[in-house]
Amino acid sequence: MILDGFLMFTGTQYGATGGIQYAANLDRPTTGTQGASNIIDIGVGAPVPNQAIPNYAGGAGARDLGIGDDPSLKLLCVCTQALAGGTNIQAQLQGAPDNGSGAPGSYTTMWTGPLVLLAAATAGAYLANVDVPRTVPGQPLPRFLQLNFVSSGTFTWAGGTTGGVEAGIVLDRWDQVPNAGTIGGYPPGIVIAN
Repeated sequence: MILDGFLMFTGTQYGATGGIQYAANLDRPTTGTQGASNIIDIGVGAPVPNQAIPNYAGGAGARDLGIGDDPSLKLLCVCTQALAGGTNIQAQLQGAPDNGSGAPGSYTTMWTGPLVLLAAATAGAYLANVDVPRTVPGQPLPRFLQLNFVSSGTFTWAGGTTGGVEAGIVLDRWDQVPNAGTIGGYPPGIVIAN
């Protein structure tokens, strides 16, 4: 998996434009609805003279994220350390058009993940493991994408000063589900003859 700093929702490595701030690639959500550290701008920039490339103003200019392509871009949101204290947490992706002044307009929720209970919010637990979703009916084409953490109770972090949640848009994710505690799916002690 390759992480692109410009497609990271969490962390302060490239400067934070949103809410929570913790470490280079990590956020530590605590309570209620909190926006991740970074808002991703998928605009294409100012128009090139004599070319029909739309500019930012008026909501135009969002890059094609390949929604529906195979392979398509994926939303990754993973706990790098166990959460403690709270009741449940979920990830939520929102998109907003340009407001005409180069800033986000009104956000529309495009996807909401499942509630992950405290007992399941361990290191390696995914809060999001879906393809980047298409816009919802009636939603203007988004230029800005924002990830929210929605939690009940107040979360703390079991490891003190390390770990958090890492989230971004990636081309591929490690989606192999462990079976019997192993990645290959075979419990310890099974020998497969070649």
